Amino acid sequence: MSMKEFAGIFPYLVSPVNHDGSIKETVLAELVNYLIKSGVHGLTPLGSTGEFAYLTWSQRKRIVEIVVKAAGGRLPVVAGVCHTSCAEASRQAKEFEEIGADGILAILDIYFPLKQEQVYTYFKSIAESVNCPIVIYNNPKFSRTDLAIDIIEKLSEIPNIKYLKDASGNTGKLLTIINNLENKIKIFSSSANIPLSVLMLGGVGWMAGPACVIPRQSVKLYELAHHKQWDQAIILQKKLWKINEIFQKYGLSACIKAGLEIQGFPVGDPIPPLAPVKGIAKEEIKKVILSMK
Repeated sequence: MSMKEFAGIFPYLVSPVNHDGSIKETVLAELVNYLIKSGVHGLTPLGSTGEFAYLTWSQRKRIVEIVVKAAGGRLPVVAGVCHTSCAEASRQAKEFEEIGADGILAILDIYFPLKQEQVYTYFKSIAESVNCPIVIYNNPKFSRTDLAIDIIEKLSEIPNIKYLKDASGNTGKLLTIINNLENKIKIFSSSANIPLSVLMLGGVGWMAGPACVIPRQSVKLYELAHHKQWDQAIILQKKLWKINEIFQKYGLSACIKAGLEIQGFPVGDPIPPLAPVKGIAKEEIKKVILSMK
């Protein structure tokens, strides 16, 4: 099975939605082109920044269609899939692959608590429904489950599970995974406080929302790390942390949409029940984004 290799900066795209529920198609396509021109290495629609939890299936499908078409094969598109049901998550993954997605970001959604073996079943079912590479997303904060190392090892035996995006912030655990599974599964960083650390340990990239508003700076961080220019990379990593602080203060998707609006992309408000940032908060976001230039 021939698969594209994923590495570098993969921005989590926002989902621009009109008040009537229709997708702002032109805006999304323009954002894709802007990000590609900014040097990113891949695109991830329907990640956390894409507010997937608040979208209907028809909205999700249309967003992936637009992103795949706008990307035009210039770089890989890894579409997010999330559902409480194995069957529905697998169906969505299969449809995204048929649309043209180059990979699937598999996100865990939980209502009743799951044991680790049940989590394994969920990810395995998604992987077996498609032929493209799978990125497993480990996000203990939102899914209420931290993937155990032995389960990650077991998942890595499935041929198309090639990547782990980790939002646990546990660098010790990541080092164990990299040591034990270096040839089986590759690591993408998540949170903005840790991408350089992950790249230094042997990770292959950063897949996250901030790269949607500061793509050039994110690509620069990756390039500095790739060329082992650690001193300059550390300085840039410290600077980029300011944007994560503002996200923590006012909310991730709302801040990224506000940041894009400030930069001239009319992506609209967050999807209800999420609320937009206004007034002083928006001015604070603007100040931080301008400081990144």
